[in-house]
Amino acid sequence: MKKDIHPDYHEITVIMTDGSEFKTRSTIGKEGDVVRLDIDPLSHPAWTGVYRLIDSGGQLAKFNKRFATFKKKPA
Repeated sequence: MKKDIHPDYHEITVIMTDGSEFKTRSTIGKEGDVVRLDIDPLSHPAWTGVYRLIDSGGQLAKFNKRFATFKKKPA
């Protein structure tokens, strides 16, 4: 490996959304820094299975209303 081209790899503390914490090694910040997560496997819908309802029907209706005057050109 070449010298002085690689980032500093050091230990940091990660705090999850529920307050639990663990130590890991990372290139983020500097030795001893703390990273507080806003989203993690305990709160993200992909892992929890609880999804926020998205008003896609309302968004689609708004889009269609806005662009209703445009017509598709024949091929």
